[in-house]
Amino acid sequence: MSKIVHTDNFGGDYPDEKFVTGLPILPESTLKAICQIINDSAGPHAPRYYKVVPDDYELQPGFEP
Repeated sequence: MSKIVHTDNFGGDYPDEKFVTGLPILPESTLKAICQIINDSAGPHAPRYYKVVPDDYELQPGFEP
């Protein structure tokens, strides 16, 4: 199983990642296609980037003062 996560598009140290919720269980190929569509329509300079990750992926936190 896989999930979609959105993360910092610029490789920052504190990407504040979050899982995309509300999606039905879909094949990985479909999830990758969804990410590709979102990323292509947002453009290369969008602040967030969407990617497919394994079900046991651990989110990277955001900056906490």
